[in-house]
Amino acid sequence: MAKIYLLRYEQVLNTSIPEAWKFFSRADNLEKITPSYMRFDITSPVTDKPIYAGEIITYVIHPVLGIPLRWMTEITHVKEGEYFVDEQREGPYGLWHHQHHFEAVAGGVKMTDIVHYSLPLGILGRVAHALFVRRQLEGIFAYRRKRVQEFFE
Repeated sequence: MAKIYLLRYEQVLNTSIPEAWKFFSRADNLEKITPSYMRFDITSPVTDKPIYAGEIITYVIHPVLGIPLRWMTEITHVKEGEYFVDEQREGPYGLWHHQHHFEAVAGGVKMTDIVHYSLPLGILGRVAHALFVRRQLEGIFAYRRKRVQEFFE
């Protein structure tokens, strides 16, 4: 069985739940908070419709040495203004389960990301995780944190 890793990040944003929800529930905003080296490109049609369970979103990313990887996620759960979950259906991970939670707090909105993930290829995946995958994910989320703070200042 593959090893399952966990990332958890919390951030308080100077905004309201409706504004945070409006921003994070739109797939086209993901490119704005992803490092440019990833060359993140949404390949599925982007609409103005609210996020919904069952929505499929496809991307091409270039996480390592500019090599393109196709990624397909499904929005599996949505409770408007509170949380949504995206899960990988095809892509670089053996498992990708990403929860996005929003909670009104003093000073704004606490946004919490909880990601459970695993890598394919057994011991090779574990080695890749130790050598670069974990650090790369931490870097992506650090970049995201900074960019999101800028959007809501």
